[in-house]
Formats: sequence, C-alpha cells, structure tokens
Amino acid sequence: MGLLAAGYGLLPSYRTAAAYDKNIGIQLYTFRDAMMSDAKGTMEKIAGLGFKEIESARSSKGHYYGLTAKEMKATCKDLGMKLTSGHVHLDENWDQTMEEAVESGQEYLICSTMPTRGQTVDNYKKVAEAFNQAGEKCKKAGVKFGYHNHAYEFEAENGQVLYDVLLDHTEADLVHMELDLGWVIVGGKDPLDYFKKYSGRFPLWHLKDMDLAKKESTEFGKGGLDIAMMLRNKKASGAKHIYVEQEEYAVSPYESMKHNMKFLAEI
Repeated sequence: MGLLAAGYGLLPSYRTAAAYDKNIGIQLYTFRDAMMSDAKGTMEKIAGLGFKEIESARSSKGHYYGLTAKEMKATCKDLGMKLTSGHVHLDENWDQTMEEAVESGQEYLICSTMPTRGQTVDNYKKVAEAFNQAGEKCKKAGVKFGYHNHAYEFEAENGQVLYDVLLDHTEADLVHMELDLGWVIVGGKDPLDYFKKYSGRFPLWHLKDMDLAKKESTEFGKGGLDIAMMLRNKKASGAKHIYVEQEEYAVSPYESMKHNMKFLAEI
C-alpha cells in the first residue's frame, strides 16, 4: 500500500510519525454477542482495554443493546468513555432515532446500509439526495449524519465508481462519510486515493485489517491494510474519530482487541 502514496503529498511509510491515537474508539458490533447478554459488564471490560470512545450499533434490543439513550450516556461517563457515534438505519423511525441520538449526547448518526438497493448510478444519485435530506434534518437537531461503506459501493457502472457518485452528489457539510478502510481494500481500492481525491471528507474511520483471500476481518498486522501508513495520513482524510472494528477473531473479541491495542501502541 505504501507505494501508492508516491506523488500524492502523503506521508510515506518510512517517515517517523506519532500514529497512535490516544482517543481510539471501538465499534460495539465487535463485541455484539457479549453486549447483547450483558451490556454494562461488557463495557466495563472494553474500558479496561483502553478504549476512550464508543460507537454503538443497532441490534434487536435497539440502538444501545437494551440500554436507554440516557443509560448509555451515563454508563460511558462512569467508565471514562464517551459515546460519539452510532450505526442506525435510515427508515420510517428516523425522527425517533434522531431524538435518541440527541438524548444520548452522541455527535454522529451513521447510516450503516444503503436504504435502497440497486447497483446503478441512478440509485446512488437517489440515495445521495435522501442522505442530503437526512443530513439537513440532523443538522437542525444538532446531530451530524453520515454513511458507512462496505465493499459493494466500489463497484462501477459504465466506468463510474458508485461510491464516487455518492460522494459527488452529497453535501460535505450534511453527509459525513465514515470510511471503513478494510472494506475499501476488499473493494479493490486504496484509501489513500480517496484521501487525496476527496480530502477532508472522512471525519470517521473504521480501522479494520482484512484477510484479502477470505475477505474477512482479522487482527492488525495479519491482513492487507498498511495500518501505520493509514494513521500517518489521517489528517489528509479529515479523520476526527477512529473506531476499531473486527467481526471475525482468531480466539475471541477480547483477545483480538488486546492484540490490536498492543499493535497500535508499538507502531
């Protein structure tokens, strides 16, 4: 990945830099099973791993794994963490979703999946307009709206990359992109290209290493993402919040996160 930075005004991998972010966050989907059975107890263990920011994820128990918005906010505060973002769906319950976000004190509401499916330029333009409207409503409520990618957004129709269509037709002050770096490389793209082409458009990241053969997440340093390179160039992307996320594990979420935090500290 490092070679792709050449000529882009980005920092090469051999340049010494403070890559480790002391306020690194965690996407709670990483601990989804444990969160479903014991949300508060699991969050205590997460805090013990050194995470300072939390990004929640919608589940069958709601947006906060059975906790109310106020309980989630208070639990984070008690543990020395802060809820800064949450994954949700853009659906018929959007007004309630925004109300919960305001009550929780979180800064971002991130749509975690396309509201309408269709791998066409026309559909992505329609989705972009829906995102602009959702972003406008969130702005009025005091929350920031965003979108989290997977790999399919990097498919193309008639030479147009669909993710680029989404970026080109959304307003930067209304739609704040959360770039999942792992899914970018699975989609055959380089995050550094997006840092350059759409500088400042990615205030949130999912920092995720990926086994490119299996197309699944893995522990830091075991996959195809140059994590040190990404962190050294986070300023170009506009990154303000970085959340570690991992869906598959060598042993358990806890062991994987211990490994990942150690990896970050030793970069």
